[in-house]
Amino acid sequence: MSTRTKIKVALMAAGVAASLGVADVSTARAEDVTLTMAVPDWPPTRIMKKFFDEQYKPKSGNTVKLDVDFIPWPDFYTRVNASLTSGEKKYNFIVSDSQWLGAFVEGGYYRKINDLLDADPDFKKIFFTIHPNPLNAYATYPYKSENYYGFPQFPDVLVTYGRKDVLCDATEQKNFQAKYNKKLPCTGEEIDAMTWDDFKNVGEFFRRKKGEMLAGKPADDDFYGIAFQAGKGYDFSSMQINGMIWQNGGDIWDETKAPQSQAEGVVNSPIAVKSLEQYLKLIEYMPPVAKTGTMDIFKSDELFREGKVAMNVDWIGLGEASLDPKTSKVADKLVFGQMPGTMVDGKNVKWSNIGGQPFVLTTWTTDIQIKEAVEFVKWWLSDPIQHQFAASGGQSAVKSVYEDPKYVTYRPWNRAWAASLDWQKDVWHVPQFFELLTEQQDQFDLAITGKQDAKTTLDNIAKFQQDLLTQAGLIQ
Repeated sequence: MSTRTKIKVALMAAGVAASLGVADVSTARAEDVTLTMAVPDWPPTRIMKKFFDEQYKPKSGNTVKLDVDFIPWPDFYTRVNASLTSGEKKYNFIVSDSQWLGAFVEGGYYRKINDLLDADPDFKKIFFTIHPNPLNAYATYPYKSENYYGFPQFPDVLVTYGRKDVLCDATEQKNFQAKYNKKLPCTGEEIDAMTWDDFKNVGEFFRRKKGEMLAGKPADDDFYGIAFQAGKGYDFSSMQINGMIWQNGGDIWDETKAPQSQAEGVVNSPIAVKSLEQYLKLIEYMPPVAKTGTMDIFKSDELFREGKVAMNVDWIGLGEASLDPKTSKVADKLVFGQMPGTMVDGKNVKWSNIGGQPFVLTTWTTDIQIKEAVEFVKWWLSDPIQHQFAASGGQSAVKSVYEDPKYVTYRPWNRAWAASLDWQKDVWHVPQFFELLTEQQDQFDLAITGKQDAKTTLDNIAKFQQDLLTQAGLIQ
């Protein structure tokens, strides 16, 4: 063998060895990474898990597992709070309600993500294409600051669910017109234009006893025109009442103006009292269960799917069950529109309390878990996956997705989605939110169940909030 050939063979051997060495290093570096996540158990999180299992391929070459703990909604806050405060450090990822941000950031549990956004310009670009109302609600603490903690997992708003077969019936249309000198809303566009006065008229008009005529047939059970959330549990009355207060020009305690903003004189202002009275009057036209304090979002949804209500205001997140003939008697009879509003200077004002949840990372999540979590969130917020999510019953707050003409074709309620985003506000993000919310829910329940009038209710809430927030240094 010539000297030149020997050198060539040696170089080839070295190249092969180097190649094998790189492969060995690469193999050695590949890791098994588990992201453990706490989520509420409902369709948007089930869809997410299904997508991950079927489609997600990490770019790192690591084997990444998403270990999801599905927790029933009524127990969700209690379980997550117990896990975080116990020090068990079980979860890397949490699908958190926005109201929890302050308490769990100040508690040292939720990780700020500004550095992760700054380190990845493409990720930052995606992040800021999210509509500003859900972005502020799901990501910021203090509320509307530039301190970011969350990535939107499932954005949600309240919409109106309607029964076309009842609302569009010719006889019902004729009789409604004769009684109120207005057309009975039937199409999505007509529902969009509704005010709470129109909603009240629907409630009054459609109160029928079993056996009375309803859309040309005897009603097979007592029937009611309207429903919305009026439950004592968690935030089920506050979410609806806040919207009515904002629509009428009132306010809740505004944390963005702390410590100058006050509770007393604001929370119990004449406008707020009028708004709560409006809410309570509407309950008169709902199924009797509404007066027991148990009309939560699930009960109103159940009554609608059972065919006992003409219109229901509820979250989009519950909508899938209404489309399924296995769980809905009205699956083929649906029409959707925006939530009712209040006419102010000729404009239909539709302020509403936003629903939905962000992902958050916990502070003990390791560097490699953070890296994989960010890659997963980037994948989740990408246009193709957001389109798939919407087509499967989810929602997207990414502008390029919800403004795509295809978006409204995915689900019948999507026609109300983009227009509703502009009207969303959020409740408090402060660490005291749970005390604020619990007292408010207890007081609202006394009003809903007829034990207390609207003014006394809001006076009690305002005093409690003023005292609590003053002690916390959030009111001066």
